[in-house]
Amino acid sequence: MKLRTAILRGAVGLLAGLAVLGAGTARADVKLPAIFGDHMVLQRDQKINVWGWADPGEDVKVEFRGQSQATKAGEDGSWRVALEPVEAGGPFELVVSGKNTLTFQDVLVGEVWICSGQSNMQWSVAAANDPDLEAAAAKFPNIRLISVPQVGTQEPQKDFRGEWKVCSPETVLPFSAVGYFFGRQLHQTLDVPVGLINNAWGGSACEAWIPRETLAADPIYKDLLASWEEREKNYEAAKKAYEEAKATAKAEGKPAPRPQDDPEGPMKGNYRPANIYNGVLLPTVGYTIRGVIWYQGESNAGRAYQYRDMFPLMIETWRKAWGQGDFPFYWVQLADFMAEKPEPADSSWAELREAQTMTMGRLPNTGEAVIIDLGEGKDIHPKNKQDVAKRLARWALARDYGLDIPAQSPTYKSMEKQGGKVVLTFDHVDGGFRPFDVQEPVGFTIAGADKKFVNAQAKVVGPNKVEVWSDQVSGPESVRYAWADNPVCNMYSAAGLPLTPFRTDDWPGVTANNTK
Repeated sequence: MKLRTAILRGAVGLLAGLAVLGAGTARADVKLPAIFGDHMVLQRDQKINVWGWADPGEDVKVEFRGQSQATKAGEDGSWRVALEPVEAGGPFELVVSGKNTLTFQDVLVGEVWICSGQSNMQWSVAAANDPDLEAAAAKFPNIRLISVPQVGTQEPQKDFRGEWKVCSPETVLPFSAVGYFFGRQLHQTLDVPVGLINNAWGGSACEAWIPRETLAADPIYKDLLASWEEREKNYEAAKKAYEEAKATAKAEGKPAPRPQDDPEGPMKGNYRPANIYNGVLLPTVGYTIRGVIWYQGESNAGRAYQYRDMFPLMIETWRKAWGQGDFPFYWVQLADFMAEKPEPADSSWAELREAQTMTMGRLPNTGEAVIIDLGEGKDIHPKNKQDVAKRLARWALARDYGLDIPAQSPTYKSMEKQGGKVVLTFDHVDGGFRPFDVQEPVGFTIAGADKKFVNAQAKVVGPNKVEVWSDQVSGPESVRYAWADNPVCNMYSAAGLPLTPFRTDDWPGVTANNTK
């Protein structure tokens, strides 16, 4: 009996010891975040950051294409190396070893871009134009795709659940349409592998993509943060009341409170400042990239004047976090949307477009794809993502890859009053102006000192000049073009790029005082 008891105790002790040993081994295993994996694309011609975790003090070695970089995990278990730049190619293996060894296979080297923003960037190939044809043709094994899940949190995250996938008819449909079509254009033009990281979150506000402390450092966001602090302070009581209302409704057989009224939603959602920066962006920060494409702004249109500062702040914050200098950052200007109006009117969407355009003048290595002709009045999610992506790709191909092609839409430069008319001068009018459909320019409005705009007549009077007037305005003070939610306008350069919406005045707009 004693022997049997001793054997049982011994067996239990052995199992406990093995469990401890197993737990210790798990902690000792070298680990990398999900952004590193089989089928990934590493950025060519730049130092390649590789990082992860191990036991404190553990020796870690990273091997790739004949290189070997060694380091030691810090006190918190984190480690990081930077591989020397390599040319495009593959497939290769990346080997990371410590007390264990990880081998990542089918690794390519090429161009890596982040595809970010809200729903129009998240919008999938399956929901874009011709998804059946696009999927059938998506046989590009050297394009690789990875998507970051939507996690909204105030706690900085180090990793996410996801994996790189080889582009194929089966994998392309759920991926970002703008991202994929952009990457496909680069791949077909440059003949190098392309890696696309999709982290877009539909409905997201710009402030959710910025660290809380960064916003708090600028007094212009005081009201915005104060409104959230009030909501956060009342969250526990609001959540308790919501759950009690649910329980009461269930007990009485009545309809439950609406899920959208659950106060937990905003706390984990896509509007709360820093939520997406912490939960979605941070796990990928530092992965060597070429640049970012961005499609967002709809959720901030009500605070367009604030966006003039917030959007550049976001870009600068990302660039600082990545530590790659002023990497390329190209965005899509808001499309035409909502009902067409026969007469000039104020427009928050026009003001948001203006804020986006202003960002090009504030930050280097930025560009804007104008799509004032590609929207749908009845649908905030236009399906023509192919042309959106081509206009973004023009920026990258011209700016970053040396192609001699037009990329920037014509932009307003100056105005000159000539009697009762105004002569406008423009930049970036490649090949001169080409009004679409009819000979006369459409989409201009004009106002005098009374600030009352009327529809104007216009005439192209030079390769980069347009004359604007109205018999109703004898002393013109300002001209606007495509200044509406859904403007009727027709001006293009000969290169096929639409004229950027603009105004010559700086009169206060409808969102000038909106701060939260």
